[in-house]
Amino acid sequence: MPPPLSAPAASVDAPPALLDCQSCGACCASFRVSFYWGEADDAPMGTVPVTLTQPVSPHLRCMSGTQTQPVRCVALQGVVGQQVGCGIYAQRSTTCREVQPGDEQCLKARRRWQLD
Repeated sequence: MPPPLSAPAASVDAPPALLDCQSCGACCASFRVSFYWGEADDAPMGTVPVTLTQPVSPHLRCMSGTQTQPVRCVALQGVVGQQVGCGIYAQRSTTCREVQPGDEQCLKARRRWQLD
């Protein structure tokens, strides 16, 4: 379980516009980030740096650091709940792109990190 943080970014009940990913990062430290192997840069048109991934199955890879406990994506920079950034933001997988501020995954991660 993630440690409690002393400075929450915003209330879980806050409108999505007030949930700032760069002052949160909980999703990057809560879930395994799995994606189709073809998204890695060792495949044609892939963008995710393969050196930052681990194989999950013949067709899936995941971001290193997200397959074990405690979860923390290797590309996550900074302190969860304070100030964070993604070291590969422009190259991130579709799994990461699909998480949106205030959606179910976001709120679940924020609760896990007690950012409410």
